[in-house]
Formats: sequence, C-alpha cells, structure tokens
Amino acid sequence: MPSTVIRNAQYDPATRILSVWFVPSGRRYEYEDVAPATYAAFTKASSKGRFFNEFIRDRHRYRRVA
Repeated sequence: MPSTVIRNAQYDPATRILSVWFVPSGRRYEYEDVAPATYAAFTKASSKGRFFNEFIRDRHRYRRVA
C-alpha cells in the first residue's frame, strides 16, 4: 500500500473495522462501520490519502489504538 500519508491498512469484514496506520507517526486508528465496498474502493484508489480524506475521514467514528 504505497502512500505518502498511509503506511498500512487492514480491514475486518466481520466487524467492518478499518485499521489505518499513518505516516510518519505510525499511529493506528480504527474506523467503525466501513462498508466492504468502501474498503475495496480504497484499496484500488490511485491516491489512498485523497480517498481516505473524502470517503472515510469524518464519515466514520474512530478511535486511536495505543
């Protein structure tokens, strides 16, 4: 997942939780109730950061994971 903003992402379809690790901090956040179709589009997006900002950030509840 090459991106200048997002280091890594993992998705659990059973819980619909998207875990995202950010560059450069390495901090991890979990985003709730992310639809499988949204995750699929995210993985195919040419700009992960742009897609994240437009379709995930501020649209889903999230929490920072220690």
